[in-house]
Amino acid sequence: MHLAEALIALGGAFLAAGILARAGARIGLPTIPLFMLAGILFGPNTPGIALVDNPADLKLLGTIGLVFLLFYLGLEFHTDDLVAGGRRLVGVGALYLVLNVGGGFLFGLGLGWGWREALVLAGVLGISSSAIVTKVLVDLGRLGNPETRLILGVIVIEDVFLALYLAVLTPVLGETEGLRAAALDVGTAFGFLILLASIARWGTRIVGRLIATEDNELLVVIFTGLAILTAGVAEELGVSDAMGAFMIGLILGATKSAPRIRELVHPLRDAFAAIFFFSFGLSIDPGDLAKVAGPVALAVLLTFVLNGVAGVAAARIGGLDRSQASNVVFTILSRGEFALVLAALAAGAGGLDTRLAPFIAGYVLVMAVLGPLAATRSGRFERMLPARLFPARGKNEAAAERTEADREHAGDGGARSEPAHLGGP
Repeated sequence: MHLAEALIALGGAFLAAGILARAGARIGLPTIPLFMLAGILFGPNTPGIALVDNPADLKLLGTIGLVFLLFYLGLEFHTDDLVAGGRRLVGVGALYLVLNVGGGFLFGLGLGWGWREALVLAGVLGISSSAIVTKVLVDLGRLGNPETRLILGVIVIEDVFLALYLAVLTPVLGETEGLRAAALDVGTAFGFLILLASIARWGTRIVGRLIATEDNELLVVIFTGLAILTAGVAEELGVSDAMGAFMIGLILGATKSAPRIRELVHPLRDAFAAIFFFSFGLSIDPGDLAKVAGPVALAVLLTFVLNGVAGVAAARIGGLDRSQASNVVFTILSRGEFALVLAALAAGAGGLDTRLAPFIAGYVLVMAVLGPLAATRSGRFERMLPARLFPARGKNEAAAERTEADREHAGDGGARSEPAHLGGP
């Protein structure tokens, strides 16, 4: 793509995503699926104007959007939150993985497409979208809510699990040679994660001195470089780039520069996140979805059920009430970028069922739309959860929570001052 064409495509992508999301916001629609819809409408798979003929042309910028989303999430999520969660948090994450990944694998076997296809579908149905979950939490102003630590803990554990899962899946799909190579990949990935976790726990003073500057311009350049570099090294070593970005955000979030970084990263996060979801939509071909509509509908239903069971169990383990449990259930519901990574791996492997790629595209599109919509209305879905399973709340406590929620959506206070682009519950 020539420079002029690239600039036109990028500017058009920003403009199309922004105008469509602005129109949808007037009737209470969330921004995430509208950014994706803009990518579908102005992509190569839909008749009419194609701003981008090859989705790979925006891959780098889209990845930077994912990096900034997870970097911001790391800034807001402190190491003390992970340590305080301890075994309980690990247990909740393991519960989510067993139910959702296991359910996805059994669903794949039930389709009769083959056991390798079932292994791919285990990850597609079982792993939440870090990007969408992060965007939902930010836009709804829920980063300070009691249940958010549990939600983020599950996301972190899922991302750690990805290193092991991808290392196992890659040789199965024929991308690496043997178990020894897979074991080496796993060891390298976990070694890098342990290194970053150690720095986040004990090395933040040193990092804080390295990045300390009173000049906002220099601070932006430094933290942007650190976020993108760490994400790239993580991807090279077999850890997801999203996990690398999250970990460097965790490290910088414990430094004295953290409040300024949070403020300065906002416009970068919002702009590039729009391109991430736009590029997401470019890869979806609506014409391939009809032949897998039945399996997609069953998969969506199964995801709601398994996610609901896991969310309720997690809320009970965490001592949350019914309203908080509803937020957990419907916030972690979305599936997204990782499923498309699996679709790309499956397409490159060869020998797999041809229905797999359109199934993944259709499933991701539906879940990426329903997930944010359900999260914005989690308060209305609260009644679906049996009240006897949760501790009762007093009237004063419930009133205080409603007042706090109203204040969040009015844009008051700290990390919760984000505009509620996804609409109020």
